[in-house]
Amino acid sequence: MATSITVRVPLSIRRRPGRKTVVTPVQRADVVAVPTRADPALLKAVARAFRYQRLLDEARYASVSEMAVAEKIERGYLGTLLRLTLLAPEIVEAIVDGQTPADFTLPRLLEPLPAAWPEQGTDLLLWLRQTPIQRTEP
Repeated sequence: MATSITVRVPLSIRRRPGRKTVVTPVQRADVVAVPTRADPALLKAVARAFRYQRLLDEARYASVSEMAVAEKIERGYLGTLLRLTLLAPEIVEAIVDGQTPADFTLPRLLEPLPAAWPEQGTDLLLWLRQTPIQRTEP
């Protein structure tokens, strides 16, 4: 029996002079939305991946090839982006919350990862241990 999980990442991208800022939605009226320090390239890639997956799930396109032509994206890159929908929820959450190391970049994220979530976490932890974390404090 096949099961599926839908992960929705609510966010908006606001343009500011010289950069883009990702703002997560406000859950309560008494809480002010705070811009994250998340990497815009990572966020855009993850958001696009889930958007493209949703378009496939809703049968707006019959195949990845058809979508690539319609969206004017190279088919191989689209396939690579779609793999991001298979990331463990903890990794997606870390990207959205800006909790990844400064050198955790989009090219690194697009490298092949295991499909099993526990193994992804292991790979990510190993990578994080091998890579010095360079955070800037606000």
